[in-house]
Parts: sequence; structure tokens; C-alpha cells
Amino acid sequence: MFVTPGEAFGCKFEFQPHRRPSSGGWTSTFVAAVMERHLPLTCVLICLLLRTLNAQGSAPVGVLNCCEGDVLFLLDSSGSVSSYEHSGMLNFLSELLLPFSLGEDQVRIGLLQVGTQPRLEFGFDSFHTQSGLQRALNATKPLRGDTNTVEALKMAKNRVLRPGPGDGARPGLPRVLVWLTDGVKPGDVIGPMAELREEGVAVLVVSTGHGNYQVLRQVVSLPAENHLYFVDIDDMSIILEDLRDAIIEIIRAERINVRDVSSNAATLQWRPVLSGLAGYYEIRFGPLPSGGTGSGGSGHGTSPSTGGSQYQRVVQSSESNTIRLAGLKPDTTYSATLTPESNQQTFNTLSVSFTTQSEVQSPTVVTVSESGPTSVRVSWGPLQPETVSSYYIEYSALPTGKLHTVTLDKRQNSTLLKNLQPDSTYLVTVSARHSSGKEKAMSIKVCTQEATPALDDLQLTTVDSHSVQVDWKGSFDGLTGYWLTWEGRQRVAQRSSFYLPPNSMSTRLTNLPPSARVCVSPIYKTARGEGLCCTAKLASDASTYGYRS
Repeated sequence: MFVTPGEAFGCKFEFQPHRRPSSGGWTSTFVAAVMERHLPLTCVLICLLLRTLNAQGSAPVGVLNCCEGDVLFLLDSSGSVSSYEHSGMLNFLSELLLPFSLGEDQVRIGLLQVGTQPRLEFGFDSFHTQSGLQRALNATKPLRGDTNTVEALKMAKNRVLRPGPGDGARPGLPRVLVWLTDGVKPGDVIGPMAELREEGVAVLVVSTGHGNYQVLRQVVSLPAENHLYFVDIDDMSIILEDLRDAIIEIIRAERINVRDVSSNAATLQWRPVLSGLAGYYEIRFGPLPSGGTGSGGSGHGTSPSTGGSQYQRVVQSSESNTIRLAGLKPDTTYSATLTPESNQQTFNTLSVSFTTQSEVQSPTVVTVSESGPTSVRVSWGPLQPETVSSYYIEYSALPTGKLHTVTLDKRQNSTLLKNLQPDSTYLVTVSARHSSGKEKAMSIKVCTQEATPALDDLQLTTVDSHSVQVDWKGSFDGLTGYWLTWEGRQRVAQRSSFYLPPNSMSTRLTNLPPSARVCVSPIYKTARGEGLCCTAKLASDASTYGYRS
């Protein structure tokens, strides 16, 4: 069977000589002008031209705004990879990444090259536009040297793929490692790759060689048939769409969040995966049946059934990414589903469940500050002046103390509780009294501090030229002893301290230096009380002197 040059390149032409060329552009004019005289050569040239234009203009439908994650490419550029192979891998990456939208809320790309000394060519924060990324890929030069993949994986794990500030990955988002290698001497990579997978990193491998199959199969994420590719360097375009789809499957931002939940409304928010596509979002929501469970927030909950009048259906445009659900019942668990509908691409249905707030709410936070022996300050929030008429505070010492109460204005969010017992535990209850007559409360335990009274009196009596008698007054509840200190005033510092039991009220100090300063402080279980100090005046005749409070 005779095959024309055009058919050999996958093109087929049907000529209609009586039809004039359309005015659709220079391509059709060129075809009409040369096809009669140079038909074989023309077919070849046109096929090549059309294939090039088609490759440049093709992009997966719906990819641009579908994804959110950090993708690190580990590129083998050691001495075993020729310049031709290195260039082919970079061209493959350029075409692979071209359709993705880049940015802080989209996809971020990093490139780490493998050589004797691995090098991070650019991190996740480097490029937020395709033009910048494509220029960087085009300018990347090979490293040569040994295939030090293990050291490169350490850098990837500890610096690039670790979630955190700076150059690290974004917490809570998918992380992907794509390793492009010739398969020659991969090194002891099974352990490091396993550590990455255990930390939640998805691992994919593209090998331009066919050796070390067992090693490469062990390092990729399951299922291996979707994440491991063997291909000749000249045929890498064959796996282009499959690899891109595998990455998209991992980083596709298919999630729905719930925020601003009140007693009768809630807001659903999602990534607009239909942006740029023909289609719409179908939202269905309704209360869960009795016995159903809700997540209380975002997550995959029970989907509402397609039947029943209790569920409502709302349609939003393809450019939407949020909707406010109103008219909900208080203190009720709801389920909602979001289905992106498009005849250009299939998307999963997302579901979430949440619980509306109670119509009668209590303070959600109660805190204690300014705690002392006989008083504490209690604060609460949030204020609800539109529904609360007043706040009612009850407090009593545990276990069987007298109950005290105080009523406060609806705009007041703190009060100082006074005349409390030192070193005691109190139960404090803050109730929000609503205009409807209902009320809800929140209780906490608070502790007063221990009382630490100061010393009542300190008196020094001279005994002789080197000794004094020290007397004091200060017998209190909770007293555990006294701390006595004396210090000399001479150039050479002299100091001494010692403990005295709680039943001690006096002691004698000997061998004191001239003008020594003597201090006595009461000691309690949790702190030291305020003490008194006097200066010893040593003389030959005994006399009484000192400080008396």
C-alpha cells in the first residue's frame, strides 16, 4: 500500500481543487500556493508545522487553578548524565510545568541538582510566574562529579521539604518529590526515601535507564505503577501527561472549609477549580438525621441524600468560591456537599459537616488575673450585648464555703472579687443571662495566694563589744520559720545567714564586726514575708535600742 509523506507523519489531506482557499490566515494561503507543485515536500513541512503549533498551544483543561502544593524536582546532573540527557530532562520539566499556576496560594516549584556537592538551584519562594521559572530552567547548568543522591536527599528533607518559615514547605499542604535519574549508581536511597514518605512526602521517580528496578520501585509512593516511570531520553514526551496527572492527583486542592458559623448561618469556602471552564457549582445542604455525627468544622462528613425536602439546593457560577448559608437552626449539625459540574472535566464531590452555635450562649473564655491573698480579678468573653441582659457571678470557697453573688452590666467583662480567704480554692461561675430569660454559664476554679505578713518588731540589745541579743515579734498562721542575716560594713565583706525555727523569738549573735547590719524575715510555705533590719551598735555598756514598728 502506498503511503504519502504526509500520512507517514500522521497527517492526511483531502484536496478539493474547485474550492478557493479561505482567508483564515497565512497558513492556508501558504498551503494553497505550494501544494500543487511540491506536494510530497509540502505535506512533510505542513505536518511538522502543525505538530509544533499543537504542542505549543496544548495545555490540560482545568489545570491552571486546580492545585496547591510544593513540588521539588531532584535532578541527576552527575558525570554519568551527558549534556544531551541533562538538556532533555530540563526541556521535559519545562513542558511538564508550563500549565501550572504558580504562587503562594497555588503551586510552588523547587529544583535540587545531584552531583558531588548537591546544589539547590532555586527554592519554593523563588518564582511566582511561569516566565521566571522557564528562564531559570533554561539557564540551569549540570554539576558533574559523583552521584551523591543520599546527600541531596538529606538537604531535601532537612531544608527544602521540611514545613516551616523561610525556604521550607508550607504547613498543611501536599509535598511532592520527583526524582529524575539515569538510574546509574543511585546509592543507598531506600532509607532516606522511606523517611520522606513517613513524613508525608509523595515520591515519584522518572528513570531514563532500565537498571535498578527493584530499588526504584521500593522508594516511590504507592501505588508504584502510578509513580514510577522508565523511559528513553528521546521518548520522554510519552509520559508527559501521565506524570503531570499523577502530580495533579496529589496536589489537587479538593477541599471545602466552613467559617463564620453562627446560630443561624455559616459560610462555605472552596478553591474555584472551575475558573476558566464552562460549568457551575451545585451546593446541597441540610441537617443530619438524628444519630448523625458532625465534624464541627471542615472535613469529610456525611453527605446529604439526593432526596427529601429538608435539603436545599443552590447553584453558584464557575467563578465563585464562597457562599453564605442562611436560615439555619441553632445547635444543629448540618451536612453540605459541593459538586463542580463541567462537561470539560470531571471533579469529585466534596462534603463537610458543621454544627451551628446555640442561640443561648455562655462566655467561651474565663480567665483570672491580679491574684492576691484576699482578692482575684475574673474576666470573660466574648461580650454579647445584643442578646445578653446581664452577667451573674457566683463564687464560694471549696469545699463548703459560703456562696457569694454579684450582678454586672451586659457590657462589663471583668470584676474584682474581694474579701477572700488566703491560700484557698474558689469555684467561680459566670452566667450570661439572656433577654429571653434563659441563661448559660461557665465555671472555673481559682486560687488565692498565701498571706505573708511582715515582721512586727525587731530589737537589738548590746551584750559586749562583739555580741548583741536579737529579739523580735511575729507569730503568724502558716509561719515555717525565720531567716536571719547579718552583714559587716567594713572594706572586707563579712556576711552570714541562717534559719531559725518558727517557735524562735530571739537569738544571740557573737563576734560581730563594728556597725553590723542585722535583718530578720518571716518565712512561709510559698514565699518570704517582709522583714526588719537594725544596725548593731557595739559598746562597753549594755543599752537597748533598735527599730520598733
